[in-house]
Amino acid sequence: MSTLVIVAHPDLGRSRINRKWVDALEKDGRVTVRILSEELIDSHFDVQAEQAQLAGHERIVLQFPFHWYSCPPILKTWIDDVLEHGWAYGPGGTALEGKDLSIAVSTWSRTDDYTSNGRYGRTMQELTSPFEAIANRVGMNYSPGFFLNGVGDYSDSELNDTATALTTWLRSSSSCLIDSKVSNA
Repeated sequence: MSTLVIVAHPDLGRSRINRKWVDALEKDGRVTVRILSEELIDSHFDVQAEQAQLAGHERIVLQFPFHWYSCPPILKTWIDDVLEHGWAYGPGGTALEGKDLSIAVSTWSRTDDYTSNGRYGRTMQELTSPFEAIANRVGMNYSPGFFLNGVGDYSDSELNDTATALTTWLRSSSSCLIDSKVSNA
């Protein structure tokens, strides 16, 4: 299955985890990696080029750091620009039907923060449910995501291990939650 990973990080050069994930994916070579910050032109995307990338792949993975319980603004802009009426949905909008959509999300908060009794009072599945709704709207199949919580608790070596886990996850169809570590501090 051909996979396209859309990387939506506002400053990938300063990222600890998303940069490691991109490097691992590019080294592995089994997926196409598209970095949105490199594709943005005057606050917009080349819609036809982005749509061609989507059309050429069977599985789409949106990779991003959790930003105020959602995706970073660059991904929202991409969704607004690229998933056009008449192409992705609405009359004649069947270009994405039957393709798979997943997300790969990193967050500083720990796993136990994302429970009904946790700090945020919501699970990651609840907070990321708009991506499942997007998939449903455009006729895609939504697959469980890859989640890394508590990234601030990981050493660089341990983050490299999560990058390996991401490449392994991309070859499967099950969800993956890498549990955040408990700090001894």
